[in-house]
Amino acid sequence: MRISQLAERSGVPATTLRFYETAGLLRADRSAAGYRLYGEEAVERLAFIGAAKDLGLRLEEVSELLPVWESGACADVKADLRPRIAEHASAARARAAELSAFIGVLHRALERLDELPDRPGPCDDECGFPAAEAPPLAHGAPGGEPAGGGGERWRTAPVACSLEGGALGERTEQWRRLVGDAARRRVEDGVRLTVPADRATDIMALAAAEQRCCPFFDFRLHLDGPVLHLEVRAPDEGAGTLTELFGPGD
Repeated sequence: MRISQLAERSGVPATTLRFYETAGLLRADRSAAGYRLYGEEAVERLAFIGAAKDLGLRLEEVSELLPVWESGACADVKADLRPRIAEHASAARARAAELSAFIGVLHRALERLDELPDRPGPCDDECGFPAAEAPPLAHGAPGGEPAGGGGERWRTAPVACSLEGGALGERTEQWRRLVGDAARRRVEDGVRLTVPADRATDIMALAAAEQRCCPFFDFRLHLDGPVLHLEVRAPDEGAGTLTELFGPGD
């Protein structure tokens, strides 16, 4: 199969297939003309990758599981997979508890707002509600981020962008002006760009705007003396968009 045929058979976009090949998750032969060629085993391999991702496994974990799956020993796959799923289940329960607590905060805020009188005068302390009512949140739960970052909302955000037409072209041009000459290096799930540190303010503002319209992007900035390191990540389905906007990692 050519890459377009595999994309149609598997439902995985061609951009993602190329990314999987770069990441070592998918193998392709080459025709005499240089076209990628895939066998039937690629369809099964992609089904396994998709099933693993549906369980919340990271690409690094999928890469570790693939050799075990290829060995054909079901017992080995089960032994390797079970502790991973148990770990993700534990993390999901923790996030669910945090979200449940946050929902309680929101309901109490609504009740307080309903109790407040409608006064014509200026707003004072009685108009609001103390921040102490909100519990500390971790794992990037709505309402806050843990100190030092670490939110993972981008992994489950829909791969869609609210910008269209001229606005999308203008945003692309803004990124090219700021990082078009950047040194690039591949990182897990994305790319690391290094640019002069004096662009930090503009890049931070643009990253914040980008995440509002394309929440599947994850931005991490690190000032290192005269340079700024910007890491941009996206889930597998957004890998093609990431490469188009920020370029491939070397």
